Amino acid sequence: MKKLFLCIVSMLFLFGNAFAQKDRVIYKPNMDKKKIHYGYYLGLNKKSFRISYDLPNSFVEVEETYGFNIGLVLGYNISDNLNLRFEPGLSSNTKTLTFTNPTIPNTDKDKIRKVPGTYFRMPLLLQFRTNRLDNMRAFLIGGVSYDYNFSSNQNNTDDNKEGQFRMKTSSFMYEVGLGVDFYLPYFKFSPSIRGIFAINNEMLRDNNPSSPWTRPIDYFGTRGVFINFTFE
Repeated sequence: MKKLFLCIVSMLFLFGNAFAQKDRVIYKPNMDKKKIHYGYYLGLNKKSFRISYDLPNSFVEVEETYGFNIGLVLGYNISDNLNLRFEPGLSSNTKTLTFTNPTIPNTDKDKIRKVPGTYFRMPLLLQFRTNRLDNMRAFLIGGVSYDYNFSSNQNNTDDNKEGQFRMKTSSFMYEVGLGVDFYLPYFKFSPSIRGIFAINNEMLRDNNPSSPWTRPIDYFGTRGVFINFTFE
């Protein structure tokens, strides 16, 4: 995940530098003078979990997969360099958990759990932008999000004993990232990369307090990398 992050950051700035040197015609010169602006984004994500343990001899291996992001952008320009953004959208991803615990039978039925996740995300973000250089400007972005997990299984009475791994429906995330705005003849294109981190414990514990699946776990929360391509 760290290698992916560094690779994409390098590509963003190399591409941005080449774009700025090549193109001297100023596109959309008054775009950022509007107080309110709209757009949409498409993107990819790679999610995992940060897990800490209460008991020894227990471990959960997370098989990460890629998913997608899609949503809308509502922005308010506080100043030329500061932008408040609301970016509601959907994020989907599936992970596979493999539990290692001496008391769990060594069969796929007992030790492997599929964890689908389709979230309705409502991030409120603050974007700090550099001064515009020809047709580009870099930015840092960060904020918090309320996430509603449609695949949580929170209301399911079955737990891991019956093969159901459950998560909480509501969770809170914080995210930080960076990107570049490219001003094109008809719109602004803004690729960005962000780190997403859960604040609260998302795991719902099993009905049995001594469950070998959930008792050893102290904290279980989403972490991931989002790559968004925004059009305004």
